[in-house]
Amino acid sequence: MNDSAPLFDPALIRRRIVRARAAGYAGFLIERIADDLEDRLAAVTRPFPLGLDLGTPLPTVSDRLRSSGRVGRMIRLSPVFEPNSAVGDPEMLPFGERAGFDLVVSALSLQHVNDLPGALVQVRRALKPDGLFLAGLLGGATLTELRQAFLQAESETEGGASPRVAPFAELRDLGGLLQRAGFALPVADADTITVRYGDPFSLMRDLRAMGLTNALHDRRRAPLRRATLMRAAEIYAERFSDPDGRLRATFEILWLSGWAPHESQQKPLRPGSAKARLADALGAAEHRLPINGEPS
Repeated sequence: MNDSAPLFDPALIRRRIVRARAAGYAGFLIERIADDLEDRLAAVTRPFPLGLDLGTPLPTVSDRLRSSGRVGRMIRLSPVFEPNSAVGDPEMLPFGERAGFDLVVSALSLQHVNDLPGALVQVRRALKPDGLFLAGLLGGATLTELRQAFLQAESETEGGASPRVAPFAELRDLGGLLQRAGFALPVADADTITVRYGDPFSLMRDLRAMGLTNALHDRRRAPLRRATLMRAAEIYAERFSDPDGRLRATFEILWLSGWAPHESQQKPLRPGSAKARLADALGAAEHRLPINGEPS
């Protein structure tokens, strides 16, 4: 596990998810991710006798997979109490090594773990050989407009800036994390979703209704000043409005997929083991480079 100071406050995240669900969770992003997840699984023809939903804030993904018949038995590890689910933390899986899951999925959960490499190792160990991991989490371009607006507003009104929007993972790092965690055939890709709002306050209400407001461990504890909030709203409207006056909000979804290693999987060839020349495949002439002072 990571011994450095935590970036996120897990207890606060759980409280905010409880509050959001009680008030009516804004589930449009999870619905979109569930749609995309089903599309991605459609390309895999094998059955999944046992699946795990890891930390998704709503049971949407579990319900979809159960009703589709793709998963024989679906276990859900929820961040908060709900009927017919276990409560748990993606960073401390309660299943032990080699729990034997054929499929592990997750939506809008892993962007808030403090030790993502450690969490990925635990997921890989919980999969049976040739089991599949598939997850969608928020990426670094998420809420870039809101982040820029608050940064400028706080600099103008308070003489400095504090983090108001949590930093998220970057796509360029995730493929390497999957490899380090021991996954075979790792893939990381991104999907950008643009949502439009009538004003910045509607966006902020949706973030609250998704439990996605600031949960940084070292967040500023003092309440946000009204002058800063209003200036941020002005900057947002000035810089990120469309011709019809509506405002853009970016949500970047990073997709991770990988397989628990199995001897049946494709493996890269050893260097020098190719049986055909690239020049032959391309129909081109091959030119030998001179070495050790040979004439060209």
